[in-house]
Amino acid sequence: MLVSYLVLASSLTVFLSNRWARETQELLQVNVKQSAEYTENLLSKCHTREDAENALVIMCNNVGVTATAIDTDIFFVNHEGKVIICREDFLYNYSPNSDGCLVHSGYTIPKEIVEKVSQGEYFSSKEIEGLFTEDTFFAGYPVYMNDTFVGAFFASTPVEAKLKEYASNMVGMYFWSAIFAAALSFLVIYAFTAKLTNPLRQMSNATKSYAQGDFSKRVSVRGSDELAELCKSFNQMATALSVLESSRRSFVANVSHELKTPMTTIGGFIDGMLDGTIPPEKHEEYLGVVSVEVKRLSRLVTSMLNLSKIEAGELEIKPVKFDISQHLINCMLTFEQEIEKKNITINGFEEMGQTFIFADRDMIYQVVYNLIDNAVKFTNENGTITVFAGETTDGKNYVSIENTGEGISPEETGRIFERFYKVDKSRSYDVKSAGLGLYLCKTIVEMHQGRIFAESQKGKFTRFTFILPNNNSKSGG
Repeated sequence: MLVSYLVLASSLTVFLSNRWARETQELLQVNVKQSAEYTENLLSKCHTREDAENALVIMCNNVGVTATAIDTDIFFVNHEGKVIICREDFLYNYSPNSDGCLVHSGYTIPKEIVEKVSQGEYFSSKEIEGLFTEDTFFAGYPVYMNDTFVGAFFASTPVEAKLKEYASNMVGMYFWSAIFAAALSFLVIYAFTAKLTNPLRQMSNATKSYAQGDFSKRVSVRGSDELAELCKSFNQMATALSVLESSRRSFVANVSHELKTPMTTIGGFIDGMLDGTIPPEKHEEYLGVVSVEVKRLSRLVTSMLNLSKIEAGELEIKPVKFDISQHLINCMLTFEQEIEKKNITINGFEEMGQTFIFADRDMIYQVVYNLIDNAVKFTNENGTITVFAGETTDGKNYVSIENTGEGISPEETGRIFERFYKVDKSRSYDVKSAGLGLYLCKTIVEMHQGRIFAESQKGKFTRFTFILPNNNSKSGG
């Protein structure tokens, strides 16, 4: 701001100085011309000596009034360059018989200047030797009587003194205006900076709290400008971090429990068989239980490893052409014992034909496995699971797995594909889930440029459907 003010002051000084010089020059020329024309008119009416003396008095008054009005020095010289009438004569009661004023009595306009003026106007802003000792604006205009040159009017203004006075007034006005503008600017900047930095300070304090694990702090949102949008985004980020941290803690607790439960079971049964608590004839039965728990641990670890690979971008799609219907049948057979235990009826395979898709076989198998696993867990006793597969009206491939049961509330339907989210938290340990299955399903389907969604009616059914693009043309058979 200071540099701007200095540049502006310098530019303004140069501009106003040039303007003042031009206006002063014009003012001097106009006034000497008017004085000369007025004098010519006055002299044309003089016929006697008395008329001439009266004319000199009138000329003196005119010179005095004009010089005082424009604050400059005006004087009349004869054809020899001697000053006859000047401003001081008017101030000190001019008399035709006086010897002239003390200021101009020594003035003699150089002959070459008088001759130049006799031929027209004259102007100079340079030092005139023998007359002025400094640069002076100097204007002259001739006076004729009956076409005879009788003298000239001159007006002079010292450049340096008058310019300094003019510049001093301008700089003074500019200085106080600049002080006022700067004070006002600083107040506005202070208010604006405070408005700008206050939310930033709040963000800084909130960030420190987040680093310590406290996600409760939020930033105040005021207005609707870019800063307000930033504050809103920051609060949304804080909310997302809070949810993620809550999910992470829940995930750690769930995984810890999921790992601890089968490991405790496995360890207990093995210790029982080793120390003889479990008789030899029951070893096969309990080894079966150990095998189930080991498979359960394997699925959990596999899900966690796949999750890590997906987040690191290391999981690559290797598409091939295969029959998704056969995938569904093979996967359903792995849950035969659980299905028989709950007396679940399976529908849909009778009407299902071959449906070929072009995708990663292992990834899609994991999607199908997780969805069927979900359906078996949440189907009610003596319930039904219905499987659909085919093409949509726009030529895409789809798979739907529907089961009867308690269903999912509308509030939770939109969140079931979130990482670590579990619908029935009161039964989370019973259903043996860490909240990763549906998240992995969604991620894998989207990696195939498809989409997955859920539909449910509370107390009636739940249906999961995923749709994949029909890329059969990419495969040779």
